[in-house]
Amino acid sequence: MQELDLTISFLLGMVQGIAEFLPISSTAHIRILPAFIQLPDVGAAYTAVIQLGSLVALFVYFRNDLKEFFFASYEELQNEWKKNDVKNFLLTIPKWSPKAKMLFYLLMGTIPISILGVLLKDWIKGPFRSLYVVGGSLIFFAILLWISDVFSKRKKTIENINLWDSLLIGFAQALALIPGASRSGVTLMAGLFLQYTRESAMRFSFLLSIPAIALSGFYELIKDWQEIRALGLDSVFVGFTSAIFFSYIAIAGLLKYLRTHNTFVFVVYRIFLGILIYLLLGLGVIQP
Repeated sequence: MQELDLTISFLLGMVQGIAEFLPISSTAHIRILPAFIQLPDVGAAYTAVIQLGSLVALFVYFRNDLKEFFFASYEELQNEWKKNDVKNFLLTIPKWSPKAKMLFYLLMGTIPISILGVLLKDWIKGPFRSLYVVGGSLIFFAILLWISDVFSKRKKTIENINLWDSLLIGFAQALALIPGASRSGVTLMAGLFLQYTRESAMRFSFLLSIPAIALSGFYELIKDWQEIRALGLDSVFVGFTSAIFFSYIAIAGLLKYLRTHNTFVFVVYRIFLGILIYLLLGLGVIQP
């Protein structure tokens, strides 16, 4: 595998940063971009590693929330310890404050993608990366996203999150193992189906992505270190830092946008892109 040009790495990081958090699928775009400029697929390992740049942006943006979640959970655990009831803390979690429960729900919501990510690893690095799959999932999940937005009553906020909802959104997140589905798109879709407001569903989606991105990124970094080195560590670093900057902009921008807008523009974009991919594949302009 040849080293990546630094300009291409910057562009991939930019695409990763923007598309990771907009409901348009970062993996699909990173898969598509090299195909458009006649470069081979950079691979799932490179994709996962530059996603760590998006992870840094998440920590920076949600640093105060995460700090509040941690200390609220710590305080509740201390109270359980004082009552000598730590062994039964799982039964008492539903009684905790919303902030104290959040870390537990984020961890529970990460279980589905963790298990399926291991079970389907060969498919993720192989057949799933076909542009036929990418185009189809862009269109299919765009339609589901629009249906969820149209029919959602949007009456629940992130403070209403519970174990059942976190697991359901977690299972939806596992669909993002299919390039083109979009992690933020399918979790936003699930949140809307569960009657959460757009902003609350998206906020929980972003928080839920933290452990998932960390697990996949560090796993690929360790497992496929030689493959990543072959692409050039300087190129990987450029993609990583570019992803940090553009991820932060995307996070802040999308949360603000969804306070007053629906998802129609993303739905239209996804369907258009999916159709364009099939058209170019049919004409032989790009290879699957």
